[in-house]
Amino acid sequence: MLSDLPIRKIIHVDMDAFYASVAQMDQPELKGKAIAVGGGGARGVIAAASYEARKFGVKSAMSGRLAIKLCPELIFVKTDFDRYKAISKQVRKIFYEYTDLVEPLSLDEAYLDVTQNKKGHPSASLLAQDIRQRIFEEVGLTASAGISINKFIAKIASDYNKPNGQRTVNPEEVLDFLEQLDIRKFYGVGKVTAEKMYQKGIFTGKDLKSKTLEYLEENFGKAGNFYYDVVRGIHRSEVKPNRIRKSLAAERTFSENLSSEIFMLEKLEHIAEEVAKRLKNSNVAGKTITLKIKYSDFTLQTRSKTLPYFVSDKSVILETAKDLLYQERMDNSVRLLGISLSNLNTEKVKVSQASDKAVSVQLKFAF
Repeated sequence: MLSDLPIRKIIHVDMDAFYASVAQMDQPELKGKAIAVGGGGARGVIAAASYEARKFGVKSAMSGRLAIKLCPELIFVKTDFDRYKAISKQVRKIFYEYTDLVEPLSLDEAYLDVTQNKKGHPSASLLAQDIRQRIFEEVGLTASAGISINKFIAKIASDYNKPNGQRTVNPEEVLDFLEQLDIRKFYGVGKVTAEKMYQKGIFTGKDLKSKTLEYLEENFGKAGNFYYDVVRGIHRSEVKPNRIRKSLAAERTFSENLSSEIFMLEKLEHIAEEVAKRLKNSNVAGKTITLKIKYSDFTLQTRSKTLPYFVSDKSVILETAKDLLYQERMDNSVRLLGISLSNLNTEKVKVSQASDKAVSVQLKFAF
């Protein structure tokens, strides 16, 4: 039962069209225009699109070629990850003035547990409003927020009043909110799963809630238990301030397909160098090296090797990647290569969080 669960005050903050908004802030002449970050060139893929571009159907992960057909006036700008990281650091600094329980999901979004916060304020909604206002005044960008009793609902809610808005789902509203929700809006339900649910007559949260646990597990495997719980407002995952990195990678998509392994080796050297640089910056090393290959027909293949020791040196990474490249014959040309390291030497850090007892309060406290 929902009333038996610890009630937390969770805020999910999501920067609005982050990469594109940074470009428009840094280049005022781009404000109000349809822009795409990345995506330039014949094989480019868009990393982000401004809201002006989204009106034409332009979105992330779309090819630049298709985007320009949808929006002939589209302006392409280059990515600048050093700039994004610097701004993300500014935003997180603001978060930490409210709580130490901050779980970044990426450069542009994070969960905050403000059940017990540094401001001593009882209203998570007002705290979210204050955080967004400070981001706008101190950084120059807008953010949206979702506020509710757990991470799952807060993330869904943050998407409701974008851009530059927020949505609070109070404890007593949770079940009705979830029942009325289109199944496609459930965080964790992808396009393929949504189509499968549609075929089985599951269109809304209410439809999902009508199915038994046995039915969901039979049709959706292990995820069935997750769906059964979340539609009932049950999501026990706490905000984890120190998310342990599980892997580190770099990859490159080529402007022309590569059919010669000699050319591939040259590309792998640059990729290995980038991976080694990122390992050094993160002060980590790994044992498992994985080579990622995407062929010209878009089929994907991975080949892995686990070493008996931790490595971070470019030469070892490159030599292992070469061995993996020659491991078996390739029957098609290659459009993308990537190298990742996993099985890292990071240790799980236990962080003291507010106990369930401390947050097991009445449903009607201030949100």
